Amino acid sequence: MILKNIKLKNIRSYKEAEINFPEGSLLLMGDIGSGKTSILLAIEFALFGLQPSQKGNSILRNNETEAQVTLELEVDEKRVVIERNLKKSGKSVSQTDCRIKVNDEIYEGSVTEIKNKILSILNYPQEFAKKTNDLYKFTVYTPQEEMKQIILESNDIRLNTLRHIFGIDKYKRIEENLSILTIKIRQDIRFKEAQILGAEQKKEQIKEKLNQIQREREILGIVEKELKDTELLRKNKQEEMKQINDKIEEKKRLENERDKSELTLNSKKNSLLEIEREIILIKEQLKVKAEIRFKEEDMAIVKGKISENEKNYQNLNEDYVKTLSSMQNKEFQMNELRKLIEKISALEKCPTCLQVVTEEYKRNIVIKAKTDYDQINSENLKEKTKKEECIMKIDLARKSVENLKDSLSALQIAKIKLESLNEKERRLDFLEKQKASLSADISLIKSHILQLEETLRGYESYSIVFKQKEQELNLILIKEREVLIKKAEANRSIQIINIQIQEIEEEVKIIETISKEVSYLKELEFWLNNKFLELVLYTEKNVMLKLREEFSKLLSNWFSMLVSDTLSIRLDEAFSPIIQQTDYEIDYNYLSGGERTAVALAYRLALNQTINSLLSTIKTRDLVILDEPTDGFSESQLDKMRDIFSQLKVRQLIIVSHEQKIESFVDKIIHFKKIEGVTQIEKEM
Repeated sequence: MILKNIKLKNIRSYKEAEINFPEGSLLLMGDIGSGKTSILLAIEFALFGLQPSQKGNSILRNNETEAQVTLELEVDEKRVVIERNLKKSGKSVSQTDCRIKVNDEIYEGSVTEIKNKILSILNYPQEFAKKTNDLYKFTVYTPQEEMKQIILESNDIRLNTLRHIFGIDKYKRIEENLSILTIKIRQDIRFKEAQILGAEQKKEQIKEKLNQIQREREILGIVEKELKDTELLRKNKQEEMKQINDKIEEKKRLENERDKSELTLNSKKNSLLEIEREIILIKEQLKVKAEIRFKEEDMAIVKGKISENEKNYQNLNEDYVKTLSSMQNKEFQMNELRKLIEKISALEKCPTCLQVVTEEYKRNIVIKAKTDYDQINSENLKEKTKKEECIMKIDLARKSVENLKDSLSALQIAKIKLESLNEKERRLDFLEKQKASLSADISLIKSHILQLEETLRGYESYSIVFKQKEQELNLILIKEREVLIKKAEANRSIQIINIQIQEIEEEVKIIETISKEVSYLKELEFWLNNKFLELVLYTEKNVMLKLREEFSKLLSNWFSMLVSDTLSIRLDEAFSPIIQQTDYEIDYNYLSGGERTAVALAYRLALNQTINSLLSTIKTRDLVILDEPTDGFSESQLDKMRDIFSQLKVRQLIIVSHEQKIESFVDKIIHFKKIEGVTQIEKEM
C-alpha cells in the first residue's frame, strides 16, 4: 500500500487541506501542536473508521457539525479512494455514509462492510475484522508514547497485546474456555459421585480396588522414574554416539573429497595426455608451412592484371558490336542501291512530270549508283576482315582472363592454407600454456591428496570407539526393555483391577453407568488439564519462542544502530526488553530519555518487521509512519537516524518531527504552521 493523497475538511485543527504523499521518505515538519499528528490520525480514521475507544469529538473540529476525510491509495497498482464522513447530532458525533472507489468501481455500505472491504484490499487476516486496528498500528503507525507504554506494561498485559497483534490470542482463549469447561466437568463429577453414595458395600469394594490401583500406580511411578532415568542414560549415550558418528561422517567426507580429488587428478592427467597428443599432431602439421609460397603482392598483381584484361575484353566486345552495326548499315545501303538500279533501268516516264526518260539519263544514274555500290561493297569487305580480327582478339582476351583467375584461385588456396597453419601455431601456443597450467594443477592436487590422507589417519580410532559405545548402548537398551516390561506388568495389574471393578459395577447397572460417567469425566478432565492444555501451552510457547527469537534479533540490530556499543538489548520470555551493560542488567527507568526513546523506536521497528514476516502477504508492508521518533535524542543519535531510514528499505516512509536536523535525511519535506487555531501547509520542499 502506498499513500497518494489526503483531503481534510473540518478535521481537528484543519478547515480544508490537501496533501500529496510522494514515494520515498517524507518529513512532516512543524512546531509541537501544529497539526502534524492530525494527518496520521486522519489516515487511520479513513482506513478503519472510529475505534471502539475513540470518540468522534476527538477528530471533528470544534464548533463544526460535519467533517470529511478522503484518502487515495495505491494497492497492487490499483487506485483506491476512501471517503468517510462525520456528523454531529446533539452532543454525539458519529460516522455517517462512507464509500470506496477501486479504479472505476464504487462500493457503498455500512461502516462494518466498508471496514471488511478495506481489510480485504489490504489482505489482513479475517480474524482482525472484529478487532481494533492493532495490526495496522504495530506494522505501520504507532505513536511513540504508546510504544513506550507497551514496554512498561505488566507482563500479562504486554503478552496479551502481542498475542492479539500476532493473531495468536486464540491460544489464550482456548486456555480460558478450557478452565470454564473443567469447572463444569468437576461439578458434574461431584454431582454424579453423590448419586452413588447409597451402595456403600459396592463403594467399599470399589474403594479397595481403587486403593489397589493406587498402590499399583505408586509402583508404576517408581517404574516410570526408573524408565525415565534409563531413557536419559540412553539419550546421553546416543548423543555420545552421535558425536562420534559425526567424526565418522567427517572421515567419510574427507574420503569422498580424497576420491573426488583423485578423480580430478586422473581427469587432469587425461586432459594433459590429450593436449600433449594434440601438440605433437600440430607440430607435425606445421612442417609443411615452409613449402607454401605466398605473397600478398603477387595476389595484388594478378588481381590488377585480371582487371586490366577484363577491361580490354570489354573494349574488344564494344568494337565487335560497332563493326557488326556498321556492316549491317552498309548491307542496307547496298540493297537500296540495287533496288535503285533495277527501278531506273525499267523506268520509261518520270513519275513526277510524266515526261519520257532518256537512255542517257538512265545510264548516268545507273553508273553513279554502281560506283557508289562498288565503293560501299569495298568498305564492307574491310569491315568483315575487321570482324574476324575482333573475334580472334576476344577469344585470346577471354582465355587470358581465365588463366589469370586460375592463378588467383591458386594464390587464395595458398593463403587459406597459410592462415590455417598460423591458427594452428596460435593453438599450439594456447595448448602449451594449458599444459603448463594442468601440470601445476596436478602438482597441487597431489599435495592436497597427501594432506587428506594425513588427516584421515587421525580418524582411524573413531570406528573402534563407536563399536564400544554401541555395545554399551545395547546393554542400556536391554535394561530399558526390562523396565518397559515392568511398566507393562504394572499397567496390566491396573487393567485387571479395573476389570474386577467393572464386574462389581455390573451388579448394579445404575452405579455402573454413573461410575463410567464419573470415570469418563475424570479422564476427560485429566486429559484436558494435563494433555490438551499442555499441548496448547506447548504450541503457544513454541510459536512465541520463534517470534521472540526473530523479534529479539531484530530489536538488537536496531538498538545497536541507535546507542553506544556498551549497551545491548534482548527480550525475556514476556517480551520485555532487557538492557545490559558489560553483563549487568540496567532497569529501563534508569536509562536516559534518549536511550528510552531508542529502546521504544527499536522495539517499534523490530515489531514491524516481525509482524510483516509473520503475515508476509499483507499489503501495508511498503509503508512505515514514525511519529516523533527522536524525542530526547542526542546530536549523535540524531545523526544515526539517517542510517535507520536507509535500513528500513520501504517504498514510503513518513516521519513526523520538529527536529530540523532530520530535514537533511529525507527526500521531501512539508512544513506546517498553526495560525489562529487553523493549521496551514506553509511550504513543501
